Amino acid sequence: MSSVTLNTGASIPAFGLGTWQSPKGAVGKAVEIAIRAGYRHIDCAHLYENEDEVGEVLQKLFKEGVVKREDLYITSKLSCFLMSNKEDVTESLTDTLTKLQLDYLDLYLIHCPFAAKKGTPFMKLQEGIIGYFPDMIASVWETMEGFVAKGLTKAIGISNFSITKTENLLKTAKIVPAVNQVECHAYLQQTKLQQYCKSKGIAFEAYSPLGSPARFNVQPGDPVVMEDPAVKEIASKHGASPAQVCIAFLLQSGLVVIPKSVTESRIIENLKATELVLTDEEMKSLRAIDKNCRLLSFQWFAPDKTVDQIWDASEDEAFVLQ
Repeated sequence: MSSVTLNTGASIPAFGLGTWQSPKGAVGKAVEIAIRAGYRHIDCAHLYENEDEVGEVLQKLFKEGVVKREDLYITSKLSCFLMSNKEDVTESLTDTLTKLQLDYLDLYLIHCPFAAKKGTPFMKLQEGIIGYFPDMIASVWETMEGFVAKGLTKAIGISNFSITKTENLLKTAKIVPAVNQVECHAYLQQTKLQQYCKSKGIAFEAYSPLGSPARFNVQPGDPVVMEDPAVKEIASKHGASPAQVCIAFLLQSGLVVIPKSVTESRIIENLKATELVLTDEEMKSLRAIDKNCRLLSFQWFAPDKTVDQIWDASEDEAFVLQ
């Protein structure tokens, strides 16, 4: 399986299993199926509230000798509800390591640049919004740099950061983020953000590579990536599924890709996408369907702002790569 070299010198498997919206009772089975099938990269998060089940399965597979800890690349993320101070940031990582039953992570990310008050129920998020403040992110990052020094994680990175917010972080960061994990699929290719991250030595990781068809805010009339005529035509030519084409497109673009599924057949199907080779013409055809269509707006963190304001669209567009 292909990999991407990080600015730490370590390699991250370019293909992995996401665990967002994977419920308890299903996520453990999904992780076990994936690892037994050949997955070596598992993407987790404190906010997903399922890390304890993932940890149980990991320990089972270690004890059975299916894999060793060093065979796997495990990512987790800092909860947006535990960003207010150093103690809360430390609590988030400690809780994650305890639930995953691991001594260290391979990668620890700031889940998003927006914070909320500790203890706020997710369904009442707007009652506890703190928001985005560069100084707060700088403090969080300093604490995370300490995790690297202590060996609690091998690398640190960011998620859902725009160019502007990443630039703000880099003003004080001693460690350059290893990864920026963001929504990315054929309808939201984030070309400029990709170029920016590459210029800074930050690996680009795509979540929702299939257009997140199971997301909780699906609206009637939303574009469906896997229904695009170009995707379906290429899939037909290769005897592949639209999902496999979407994954292969991002992998061949040099990205790290983490599709999510709890269905055994789809977990296996998605893995086979790593063997699919698209032609230059097919890659060109898929690049042409970019709609700049963001399906996960994050407006729940800033209901008073537009999507463009949340994602710094005007500032990012004006940013000139050095």
